[in-house]
Amino acid sequence: MKDNSTMHQPSPNTSRRHLIWGAGAAAAVAGVGLAMWRYQPQSVAEVANHPFWGQQFETPAGQALGMAQFKGKPLLLNFWATWCPPCVEELPMINAFWREHNPNGHQVVALAIDQPSAVRRFLERQPLAFPVGLAGLEGTNLAKSLGNAVGGLPFTVFFKADGSIWRQKMGQLAAEDLVQWRDAAA
Repeated sequence: MKDNSTMHQPSPNTSRRHLIWGAGAAAAVAGVGLAMWRYQPQSVAEVANHPFWGQQFETPAGQALGMAQFKGKPLLLNFWATWCPPCVEELPMINAFWREHNPNGHQVVALAIDQPSAVRRFLERQPLAFPVGLAGLEGTNLAKSLGNAVGGLPFTVFFKADGSIWRQKMGQLAAEDLVQWRDAAA
C-alpha cells in the first residue's frame, strides 16, 4: 500500500477559503461596531449655555415659541416629522405623558423637521396639547448640535431642570423611557 502524504495536508484552496472567511467575519464585526458607535448620541459640551436656549421657532399657528421659557424645569425635546412612522407612533404617548405630568413641572416641546403645511395638516387630524415648533431643515443641525450625529428621527433629548442633558435617545421612545426620565428629573 502506498503512503499518500498529501491526503492529510490542507489544499491551498481550503487555506485560502478559510482566510477569506476570516477576513469577511472580521470586516462584518468591524462594520457592526462602527454602526453601533455612529448611531449612538454624542456628548454635548456646555449644554446649560447651549445656543438652543436662545432660539425661537414659529408654531403652526404662527406664534413665536422661544426655548428660553422652558429653561429651569425638566424638558423633553422631541425632533420628529410627519413622514416618519416611529415619530408619529410615539406622539400620542408623549402627549399623554405631558397631560399627566405637566402640572408637576415636566415640559414637552416637539420640533418638526418638516414642511409647515404638512405639520399643520397632521395636527388638524391629531392635535397635540404640548407646544410644537416648526424647525424645518435647520432643525437637523440643531439636533446634531444636541448629540444626534447622524441626523436620524425620531430623536429626543431629556433635559434636567438645570438645563443639562440627562439622556438622548435615537429612535422611538418607550413608556419606560418616560418613566425613567420622570423619576430622574424629580
